[in-house]
Parts: sequence; C-alpha cells; structure tokens
Amino acid sequence: MIPPDQLAAFVFVSIALALAPGPDNIFVLTQSALYGPRAGILVTLGLCTGLVFHTVLVAAGVAAILLTSAFAFGLLKLVGVIYLLYLAWLAFHASSTNLKADKARPLSHFQLYRRGIIMNITNPKVSIFFLAFLPQFTATANGPIAHQIFLLGGVFMLTTLLVFGGVAVAAGGLGSWLQRSQKAQVYLHRIAGFVFIGLAAKLISVNLSR
Repeated sequence: MIPPDQLAAFVFVSIALALAPGPDNIFVLTQSALYGPRAGILVTLGLCTGLVFHTVLVAAGVAAILLTSAFAFGLLKLVGVIYLLYLAWLAFHASSTNLKADKARPLSHFQLYRRGIIMNITNPKVSIFFLAFLPQFTATANGPIAHQIFLLGGVFMLTTLLVFGGVAVAAGGLGSWLQRSQKAQVYLHRIAGFVFIGLAAKLISVNLSR
C-alpha cells in the first residue's frame, strides 16, 4: 500500500497538472462556455475513460520491466527525469492559448463523450507522461507495482474528473477571465514547470539515496 503522505503528494501534484492549460482542459473550457457545463462534463468523462487505457498500458509495461531487471526499473525512472525536465522546459516557454471556438459546429452528447475518449487514447504523450510520472510514486516495498500503478491511475482520473468538472461548471467566468488576462495562462504554465522540476528533483534524490 502506498503511504498516505506519498499519496497526498501525488494528489497535490495531479491537481496542479490538471490546472495547467493544455489541449484537454482548454477543449473542456471552450465547449462548456459555448454549450453549457454538461458539454464540458461529457468531454471530461470521455477523457477519464481514455485514461483507463493508458493506465493499463503503463501498469503492464512497468511491471514487465521490473520483472526483467531492477536496474531497468531504475533506468526507467532516470529516463523519466529527463522527460520531466523536458516538460518543464516546454512549460516555461509556453505562451497563452486562443480560447475562441467555433460556435457553428455544436456536437451531440455522445459525440462530446467520444471526442474526449479519442483525444486521450490517440495522444501518445499521455502514455509517455504516465510512464515518467506514475513510477515515481511506487516502490517494491509497497506491494505489487502493477497494483500501485492502477491505484495511482485511478486517483489521477478522479482528480481530473473533479478539476475538469469544476472547470466545466465555472467555464463562463473562467473563460472570460483567461481570455482577458492571457498572462494568467502563462503563470499557470510556469506553475506546471516548477511542478515538473520538483518531480524530477524528487526522483533524482530517491535514486541517489539507493
């Protein structure tokens, strides 16, 4: 079982990452602002459904790597450091996003849900991110790695559902604020960048202590 303090840290980081502007939450925001909170919530449900796919892939992959070699598992974490630092670099160099959307093409409820699933499953960056992110909060002393990955994936999905659902409900005012103050988007990117650096530093310290 993952220690409560480590799980709490994971939840905090997940919330920070969910709040950082990106294609997924921007789409939730614009659809909600245009067609109401229900549209954004349906997209969010689709995105969370897609996360199941990535969680299964990562759980199976990480478990297989650990069974092959403990050294390979450590190497995976070090590769994760490089990837997280790369994400931090992207976040610090990101600019604001145009939040305007086309009102002439509303989608049905099923289309919105399906769009969320497809957006998530067809994005290889999600699997790569999970592969770099989730193993940091696992340890062989806490039980089977695959079980820990599934737990973390479930927590990440719940966090995404709550944060994106909040974005959907607050879409009107939030979208207008972000459109008027695009610096706010940049600040959110910077916060995400510091989160990525913190994750990389944590992983480096854990590997050096072993």
